[in-house]
Amino acid sequence: MAVASDKTTASISLTYPDGTTKNAPSGMTAGEALALPGGKLPGGVIAALVDGRPVDLACRLEADARIAPVTFDMPEGREVYRHSSAHIMAQAVKDLFPTAKLTIGPPIEDGFYYDFAYERPFTPEDLEKIEVRIREIIKADKPFQRSEMSREQAIEFFSQRGEDYKCELIRGFADPSVSVYDQGGLIDLCRGPHVPSAGAIHAIKLLTSAGAYWRGDERNPMLQRIYGTSFPTKELLDAYLHKLEEIKKRDHRKLGKELDLISMTDEVGPGLILWLPKGSIVRLQIENFWREQHQKHGYALVYSPHVARLDLWKTSGHTEYYRENMFATMKVEASDYQLKPMNCPFHIMMYKAHLRSYRDLPLRYAELGTVYRYERSGVLHGLMRVRGFTQDDAHLFCRPDQLEDEVARVLDFTFFVLKTFGFSDYQVFVSTKPEKAVGSEEAWAQATGALIAALKGRGVAFSIDPGEGVFYGPKIDIKIKDVLGRSWQCSTVQVDFNNPERFGLEFVGEDGHGHRPIMIHRALMGSIERFFGILIEHHAGAFPTWLAPVQAVVIAITDKQAAYAQEVAHRLTEAGYRVEADLRSEKMGLKIREAEKAKVPYMLVAGDREVQDGTVSVRMRGGANAGSMTYDAFRDHLKNDVEGRGLAGVPSEQ
Repeated sequence: MAVASDKTTASISLTYPDGTTKNAPSGMTAGEALALPGGKLPGGVIAALVDGRPVDLACRLEADARIAPVTFDMPEGREVYRHSSAHIMAQAVKDLFPTAKLTIGPPIEDGFYYDFAYERPFTPEDLEKIEVRIREIIKADKPFQRSEMSREQAIEFFSQRGEDYKCELIRGFADPSVSVYDQGGLIDLCRGPHVPSAGAIHAIKLLTSAGAYWRGDERNPMLQRIYGTSFPTKELLDAYLHKLEEIKKRDHRKLGKELDLISMTDEVGPGLILWLPKGSIVRLQIENFWREQHQKHGYALVYSPHVARLDLWKTSGHTEYYRENMFATMKVEASDYQLKPMNCPFHIMMYKAHLRSYRDLPLRYAELGTVYRYERSGVLHGLMRVRGFTQDDAHLFCRPDQLEDEVARVLDFTFFVLKTFGFSDYQVFVSTKPEKAVGSEEAWAQATGALIAALKGRGVAFSIDPGEGVFYGPKIDIKIKDVLGRSWQCSTVQVDFNNPERFGLEFVGEDGHGHRPIMIHRALMGSIERFFGILIEHHAGAFPTWLAPVQAVVIAITDKQAAYAQEVAHRLTEAGYRVEADLRSEKMGLKIREAEKAKVPYMLVAGDREVQDGTVSVRMRGGANAGSMTYDAFRDHLKNDVEGRGLAGVPSEQ
């Protein structure tokens, strides 16, 4: 398959998705080939898959091939659509700001961006002007036309236009030729493919602008990045923009501050989190549940220090494979020490503390261990990407014959925990051997097979993520979906046959000889910080009652009911619940609104009638009225809600 001349004398065989085959003249375009079965090109087709590879509809076919249409509904189609949108935006920017230099403009999940070298940041007013010009370009409906140049020709071409960044990219290519696209006003370096013409883009919106370093390296020049998105219809675009507004409302950084949960300050340092009292209460509930369940599932809870001799990290391989993510070493009494980036070497040393028998295995160590990793400032993001965080870590040491069963147990445990926190929709991936890896092919095959067998044994659907395993072994990654349909990487199960070898781990087998155990790295939530951020956004700050920092507030209508309200709050607190009394001389409406704003699950209103009857009027978060209840009735209701760890009290907006 390649771009060819117009020769059509030879015949080729084309196989379609339904299995049918047709003979066609060599040199026919992919678009013409897709039109053959029905006589015309099906609606919504923007590109083609030829032997599984996306190509332009104008691509000429010279050999037998499997061919299929590409539409926006397909991942490949969305990439083509948004990549084309990025190029159209780049054309608009060059039209309006001729001194802006082009760099790269890829599609990303739900949108696209393009980076420009320009003397100043783009303003919201600039984006409005660019959008107007984009609409004009789309209306003109010029085709995307592909051609090829030699590397030398391309460098000369872009050099003449002052496009230094394009020249730098070309110099890094190994191929002797490169492809460019002419879209009727802009010629850009690009592999493609693209939509047939600009008019194929129907609904586009520029979202924001930001600074970005060239090639993501803070030592390089700062560029100006413009983000946008595009859809085939205005309705789809409007729905997406509505979702973005909902995401903004749920932003954990915004809600974390409004609800007084966390604090992040430059004085403390980027990527370092201060847990305020209310946030600490939520964290404590998460941790208590975690510890309780791990003890039930046969784990031993352990603690490890925050630093260790650098030699420990040399033995583990972290200084060789993970150095760029580690903080600088520190000198202590003539020895080098290292802030821990991971907990695993400590758990390994715990294993080595005793002689182990085959009867002792499996051993399961679990720790809420705080680790420290050097993340560049440009990638830090609230609770989601930090420099100090607490992993819900566990390491299992087992015999080879126990591996599949242990992985299966971990999977069951993981899904139980995720469901408890309100996550039942997820995607599962098996990541296989990367290019840079240790261990034999046999060991990798054995470990990968055990992971796949455990998933199949549990009836869990999964996808293969080729080459995305860690250097020491394959892994299972579980991505949860939140209420807005966003995916988050949290849970992971990793097989490690490298560290047992490096540290010389053994157990005495039935034969009386030493054997090597297999090590499993496992995290259910990933980190407390990130999981907490996901929970905030998933629940819009309205935590299930068992997690809520304040589970109920007793509101006195006037000062006359203050003593009664205080007594109810005190009794509920004594019963083990997190309850406050609002005794302020303010209007009841204001007190209710503030409790709603604080996302308290229950508001207990006490007036003269409630005092006389020994009851409270129960109002649910979100506005639902549960009516009048006696103290005992409400306490029992609260008890059932908390112990059930259900979603009672979560507002209907979810």
